[in-house]
Amino acid sequence: MTRHQKRLSAPNAWPVERKTETFTVKAGAGPHGEAGVPLLVLLRDVLGYVDSKKEARFALNEGTVLVNGDAVSDEQRPVGMFDILAFTEREEYYRVFPEEGGRLSLTPIDREAAGSRLGKIVGKQDVHGGETQLTLHDGTNVRIDEGGDEYGTNDSLVVDNDDKEIVAHFPFEEGALVTAVDGTHSGDIGEIDEITVTAGSGDNTVTVETDGGSFETIEDYVVVIDENFVDDDEDAAADADADEADADETDEAADDESADGGDDE
Repeated sequence: MTRHQKRLSAPNAWPVERKTETFTVKAGAGPHGEAGVPLLVLLRDVLGYVDSKKEARFALNEGTVLVNGDAVSDEQRPVGMFDILAFTEREEYYRVFPEEGGRLSLTPIDREAAGSRLGKIVGKQDVHGGETQLTLHDGTNVRIDEGGDEYGTNDSLVVDNDDKEIVAHFPFEEGALVTAVDGTHSGDIGEIDEITVTAGSGDNTVTVETDGGSFETIEDYVVVIDENFVDDDEDAAADADADEADADETDEAADDESADGGDDE
């Protein structure tokens, strides 16, 4: 297996420029499979917090960069859809969210929203001891002692980042709020209007109603979310824009004062 990753052949989800350089960092073993983006790409190419792998390693060794509540020291650690990225010293928190074209982006959220993460159930099985094991889209396994019948594949869970317990459950059903995470409509949000079960080996499809109309896609391409999930992202983004505007005003005021020669004495 090669230790190198060319930019042109990087997965579509990776937010990297394709033709600026020949190579980029290769994702290490971990969650999300091939869709996982190396943490270095987010730190260097997206956020601009570091300029090189060496700087990234130094920053990560400080223990202030968390992914889903856990400190990460490996710059190749894959980060993927719905992961929570926290910078404790900066007091900055982000949720990895799919945008148009399936490319992953970082959405600012507040500290409270960063305490848990969303996961789509992609597998369910009974295990030794009478427990039920739920497998999430990122490879995480969650075991429950009882009440396993209420959970099904394509449902979504909210998992606490500290104790890894389930704090919310959103069934995959008509009327559920969903976001498309792949395909032509990636990043669109709406409610499921109809679920069509296809006989045989074909993919089941869903029809989603949005503010701008409707679209149809396969069920693997949608994830059930909660209204608060969207509101938290919008509120945090608005706060970030407000902070940036305040900073710009402060800079302009400082420039004006400098132009006037400072305080009169």
